[in-house]
Amino acid sequence: MEFIKKVIRKIKDGMLQEMYEETKWMYTYAKKYKFQIVFYIFLGVLTTVMGLASSVGSKYLIDAVTGQDSGNIALIALFIVAMGLFSIGINAITTMISARINIKVNNEIQAEVFDKILVADWISMKEFHSGDLLNRLNGDVNTVASSILSWIPSLITRSAQFFGILAIILYYDPTMAVIALGSAPVMLIVSKTLMKKMRDYNKRMRQVSSDVMSFNEESFQNIQSIKAFDLVGLFSKRLRDVQQNYKDVFLDYNKFSVYTSSFMSVVGMFVAYACFGWGVYRLWTGHITFGTMTLFVQLSGQLSSSFKSIVSLVPSAISATTSAGRIMEFFKIKDESELEDDKAKLIQNNTQGKGLSVVLDDVEFSYNENKTVFQHADIVANPGEIVALVGPSGEGKTTMIRLLLGLINTKSGNASIRDINGVSCKISSATRRFFAYVPQGNTIFSGTIAENMRMVKQDATDAEIVEALKAACAYDFVNRLPDGINSKVGERGSGFSEGQAQRLSIARALIRKSPILLLDEATSALDVFTERQVLRNIMNMGYARTCIVTTHRPSVLTMCDKVYKIDSGVVCDIDEKEVNMLIRDF
Repeated sequence: MEFIKKVIRKIKDGMLQEMYEETKWMYTYAKKYKFQIVFYIFLGVLTTVMGLASSVGSKYLIDAVTGQDSGNIALIALFIVAMGLFSIGINAITTMISARINIKVNNEIQAEVFDKILVADWISMKEFHSGDLLNRLNGDVNTVASSILSWIPSLITRSAQFFGILAIILYYDPTMAVIALGSAPVMLIVSKTLMKKMRDYNKRMRQVSSDVMSFNEESFQNIQSIKAFDLVGLFSKRLRDVQQNYKDVFLDYNKFSVYTSSFMSVVGMFVAYACFGWGVYRLWTGHITFGTMTLFVQLSGQLSSSFKSIVSLVPSAISATTSAGRIMEFFKIKDESELEDDKAKLIQNNTQGKGLSVVLDDVEFSYNENKTVFQHADIVANPGEIVALVGPSGEGKTTMIRLLLGLINTKSGNASIRDINGVSCKISSATRRFFAYVPQGNTIFSGTIAENMRMVKQDATDAEIVEALKAACAYDFVNRLPDGINSKVGERGSGFSEGQAQRLSIARALIRKSPILLLDEATSALDVFTERQVLRNIMNMGYARTCIVTTHRPSVLTMCDKVYKIDSGVVCDIDEKEVNMLIRDF
């Protein structure tokens, strides 16, 4: 009992506790396919039994051929062939079952991780590089999915093989069994040290792999800037630095693997030689037949190999649990807040094109304790109004947009939307349904123009798409394309100018017909005439809309009903005189 308690204490301590938690998480997926996994294990054990039966059959076949046994040679040979054919057939079935379960588990985990990333707290997710996210979503998920099916069935199947071989050898020669197990104590003694080192190496390998993917992904995203600033040589050198780091960690891990593998191979070699020598001695003294000697040679090697296979499951278990731990980090992140969802649904039913107001009352926000982005912020934007947010770069205009979208939450004060009946709802991810958003930069996806438009309204007709394109002053250049709205768009709007991509983004936002439209420097790539025309079209589309824009351009301000300035943590509305001063000083 004291020994058992000691083992339990060790399991609960440090690394083993982490592996236990990670294994338990993996089990939640494995149990969904328990019947298929049990059948898979049954077939694996059956294959093992057939292999052992074939080995025993070869013993009697040799004895029959050498005249030391009166067995039927043809019947024994037929039995061996039948066992071999059955094994081939069962292996084919298990391979298909394995592939089916593996892809199901892989897709399920990948989908859940993807969904979790989408709903996770925005600020928390900013800690992960997009390349690292891709590596975890693909590499780590694939490792876990493969291990869910392979690890436990392999453990059971190889254990069955090990104990089956051991039982046969014990039956014919107990001393041979003891010799064949000679490597077991050595492997058990060094296993604890090896496990810790393997886990450390696995973590390092996962991290450097993420670093390489992150570098490549970010480089390809910014390849235009790399070329424009003549940074090809710099980034080429940086890639080699990243590769060198990966190479150092990989070779270090490889050296560790070679040393441990060589050590185990030497131990196994001495055990095999000892078994062979003992078998030769028993044959020489007449205690065993040639068939038994052949059986011993086969099984002693298989016994050592099966035990080594069981031990080799440790690295795969460490690799799987390490990957599981990296995936579990996502599920520890809290979801973004969804406040007063019932009120949001009530407002959605009552709005029906009547418009919504945005109200910020004494709002404060800071990303950290060292710097407050803004405080005591009071903003009101009503249906039919264009409200501008102005101020120096980096002072909080985009942060205000994130706050309105529910990506971040106020530290204090109240940020809400309000319908014409006075029903108010706190801003969170639940109110995002009322907003259409056009961010800075190029946000067009690969596909067709129509597919991009229908992202925000899947049942949009071609006529609705054309209407939105016209309102965004984008229809003229789209109509000149060979395939019109069905023309292909490259990644990040490749094939279109910044101004064209910006107008397509505005059209996509308009087609949603949301009561609140957020434009974050969304007309910066347009000429003044087009910019003013787009804003007029937006406000004259036949339904109440609240439009909030962030801008540095004075041409927009003359069209705005209200202008709020964000500067040095202070948000205040400015009058016409101050607006004119901003325009004059621009």
